[in-house]
Amino acid sequence: MATTRRTFTAEFKRSAIRLIEEQKLSFAEAAQRLGIHENLLRKWKRDHDAGGDRAFPGNGNLPLEQEELRKLRVENKRLRDECEILKKATAYFARAMI
Repeated sequence: MATTRRTFTAEFKRSAIRLIEEQKLSFAEAAQRLGIHENLLRKWKRDHDAGGDRAFPGNGNLPLEQEELRKLRVENKRLRDECEILKKATAYFARAMI
């Protein structure tokens, strides 16, 4: 039987981090109160420290840099495909001329 993966909102993650920072709870205590694994809470804290308010973008919403990188990769693939098609067309018409 497959288990469903739990998802947490950005607000839940921020409130979990506040438990550690404001109430001075240990990671283990806060994780036990919230019913999550301690390592998950540590990861959220690390992400929050690195990204600040943009640390938890949500489902499908990438940070600006990641979104731009994704768009550039899509455009790069499209241009490579176009270039490949033009090479094949050039070879086809060169053979037809002979």
